[in-house]
Amino acid sequence: MQSLVPDEVIQKSDKILFIAHLALGDFTYLQNCFQAFAKAFPHIKIHIWVDEVRRTSKADAWPFLKKYALYDWLAECPFVERIYQQTYSPALFEQSIAEAQQQDYPLVVSLSTLRPPMYATLARQISPRGFVAGMKKPFGMLAVHKRLAYRKLDAALDPDHGVRSGMHISEVYAGWFQQLFGMPAAGAERYPFVQIPAQWQRYAQNQLREWGFKYQEQAAGKLLFINPYAKNNKRCWPLERVVELVAALNQLDAWRSAHFIVNVVPEEMAHAQQFFAQHAAQQVRLFSAQENFFQLPAMLSECDLIVSVETAVMHLANAVHVPVVALMRQKNPEWAPIDQEHSVVITTANRRDWVKAITVAQVVDILGR
Repeated sequence: MQSLVPDEVIQKSDKILFIAHLALGDFTYLQNCFQAFAKAFPHIKIHIWVDEVRRTSKADAWPFLKKYALYDWLAECPFVERIYQQTYSPALFEQSIAEAQQQDYPLVVSLSTLRPPMYATLARQISPRGFVAGMKKPFGMLAVHKRLAYRKLDAALDPDHGVRSGMHISEVYAGWFQQLFGMPAAGAERYPFVQIPAQWQRYAQNQLREWGFKYQEQAAGKLLFINPYAKNNKRCWPLERVVELVAALNQLDAWRSAHFIVNVVPEEMAHAQQFFAQHAAQQVRLFSAQENFFQLPAMLSECDLIVSVETAVMHLANAVHVPVVALMRQKNPEWAPIDQEHSVVITTANRRDWVKAITVAQVVDILGR
């Protein structure tokens, strides 16, 4: 099958701009595609535009958006040369467009599936003379604005083309790159990975030593990492369930001397501290990667087991090769952990159920085996 981006365009291009609205989970699998692209076309330098879909003119939201953990990860990727990450305010968004236009990109590819007409327009605005490819979803006859936007593309990719039931998201992403650039990707090449800088691995080890959880003579027992938080409330697990889980595991011989780390998103730390001060046992510590993204995978890599709702943590568990129990709704099975050998997925009973419908008993049944 002929690739959407012509070979002569690829051969003549010295750099490429990928546009995407990336979440940590997206990048966990798209990273493999970017790395494979760098290996297949070493003469092309990769630049990535991370578009902030929460862009706002409210200045009080900017500090949180500016410190998005993904930027730490991207900064350490040896195959990514430039990152556009100041797109969280309207003014910085326009400034970033002007900076990108100065690059005179010969090739721009939008991987954005949300509002693809808007991103088709953005890609062409950044590169008036280059080859522009992007996502294109079916639209009605009366959607004139979409028709005009899609005309700005030199090549269009339907993100749902070829997607079948049961297909993992990593295979979907690999399919995009195969259609765009003719790049095949075997199953093993789609497994997530993360290279943790030594300073953050030392940080995790020192923290565990300070807590008395590990690296001390008296430290014993398993180390369980629990992540009950997700961006969407439908995917969160109540903190009350976490306390119940710790209490239930304390009754099992295999977990009686265990230690527990509860992951907390930075904006919820004050509430979590107050809650666990009233309910939690001594073997529980709260954790949040507030300084740098790599604090999270470093801490995950030190644990014996991870229990996580459906968010980036469960994918990072696969990346650091630690077994994971994933708590998921039925709605998005394509986002299940890819490493089935080291992952157990507990799914809600009904399609419309939220993750909180998963009981402590269901989790204990898995951990007690």
